[in-house]
Amino acid sequence: MRKYAIILAGGSGTRAGGDMPKQFRQICGRPLVWWAMKAFRDADADMEIVLVVHPGFFDDWQILCDAMPEYERIPYTLCCGGRTRAESVSNGLLTVAGLLGDAPAGEAMVMVHDGARPLVSAGMIRRGMDAFCVSGAGVIPVMPAVNSLRQLAAPSVSLAEAESHTVNRALYVEVQTPQIFPYRLLCDCYKSASDLSAYTDDASVVESAGHHVRLYEGESANIKVTHPDDFIIAEALLRARAGE
Repeated sequence: MRKYAIILAGGSGTRAGGDMPKQFRQICGRPLVWWAMKAFRDADADMEIVLVVHPGFFDDWQILCDAMPEYERIPYTLCCGGRTRAESVSNGLLTVAGLLGDAPAGEAMVMVHDGARPLVSAGMIRRGMDAFCVSGAGVIPVMPAVNSLRQLAAPSVSLAEAESHTVNRALYVEVQTPQIFPYRLLCDCYKSASDLSAYTDDASVVESAGHHVRLYEGESANIKVTHPDDFIIAEALLRARAGE
């Protein structure tokens, strides 16, 4: 089975601060998204990586790649990001189609991962691939909700005025990436979705087409770097993983 990782690094990352998109900022001496690329390559040496980047940052990314030692450069195919996450995934799937060529599309596995999650581990990726092979359907990583949760009665811009009620957190899980699907299934679901802007991840697109997804165990370290303080946490976790 051919395996593809679509790593989404097409956003501007404005909430994280800094002079460049967060996915290109340095963590432990390497661009943030490089760590995610490395994890997929470590998980399976035959993995084909599709890196989705906003075309306005192609040159910036190339400069960062050229500055890395040759032995740390990871093979990948560059793909143009879209205006939304869904467009970026769709562009990534088109790129995978080109890489597949005449190979049977039904035998391909595609993993969609947020490039802002640099701490995904090779072990977690392999666990997801195993879950996919067992289920034969789409699988997504989740973690139990550890904080108390409340549900808002309606969307509100003012928390002070919002009405809410407590919910049972045991019934909720937090969703991570990579989310893993049969290539043809994911393509068909994206093509049939009427309004992709309404979906926040790939699982919701697949479920909207009437398909079920299964769960596999995520990792607490697989955080999404969103705010400035997250860089401090991510670097500390990487150093701890390296035994520094």
